[in-house]
Amino acid sequence: MLKWILKCGPQAALAGLVALLLAPASALAQNGLGQPLPKQMGLQQAATPIAHELHAFYDLTNTVIVAITIFVIILLGYVMFRFREKSNPTPSTTTHHTLLEVAWTVIPILILVVIAIPSFKLLMNQYTYPKPDLTIKAIGNAWFWEHEYPDYGNFTITSNMLTDEEVAERNQKGIPSPRLLSVDNEIVVPVNKVVHVLVTSNDVIHNWTVQSFGSKIDAVPGRLTSTWFQSEKEGMFYGQCSELCGLNHAFMPIAVRVVNEGVFNEWAAAMQAKDKKKAREILDKVALEQAGVKTTADASSAQAR
Repeated sequence: MLKWILKCGPQAALAGLVALLLAPASALAQNGLGQPLPKQMGLQQAATPIAHELHAFYDLTNTVIVAITIFVIILLGYVMFRFREKSNPTPSTTTHHTLLEVAWTVIPILILVVIAIPSFKLLMNQYTYPKPDLTIKAIGNAWFWEHEYPDYGNFTITSNMLTDEEVAERNQKGIPSPRLLSVDNEIVVPVNKVVHVLVTSNDVIHNWTVQSFGSKIDAVPGRLTSTWFQSEKEGMFYGQCSELCGLNHAFMPIAVRVVNEGVFNEWAAAMQAKDKKKAREILDKVALEQAGVKTTADASSAQAR
């Protein structure tokens, strides 16, 4: 039995490591873009350059963790069998091994360096702000979000979470509206454009987080913090307040709809003209198109279902 373990253990460990390394990639294919899905594993799909870097760093650290865990398990198993009393009745009196002591000092240092280099690079990229194409000011309130567009006349979008009845109504129209994430007024940004988000709060500390963007920053009363993103994909992206802020902390979601530049300009013009009805019609049309419902007949069919 011991001989079999010593012979086959390394091969089995290597096969296990390969399977574990491939698992995140297969699981990622089942993860939601812009929102979580039931039973998903890992992170939401990345939609920005920073999010892609976060995913790469996440995979790297998990690879290191899995490799170390497998190595330690094999080492423990080997020591338990190889040096048990029955197989080793006369214990060794060796107290030092210079090469081994150098190895278990140097190797962990090298592992930390391998982790540190991409970590510092990611941190630098997160706080190196490209020139913005659009600036939005996000204001946390108890318990809803306001978003101002200073580049477009400083109009304000107030976002409150939809009730279950409102969610059901929008779903009947063919517009996907996940419970506890959907809001009455989503913010809109153009695809492939650099968006700076200036974040603050009117009362307590909140946190502006959109997972698929890799954006997460505290909203602190009396202070202005910032983050940025550049979405590579169109669609709806959800986030939530990620700082415990009181009674309804779990019920102040963030919803960002990414559209093409033409649609964004049309929507922004309607908001500047204070024509909220037209702005809502534009977003409903885009929402149906992004959901794959492109015609009035299709929308009626979806509603009937």
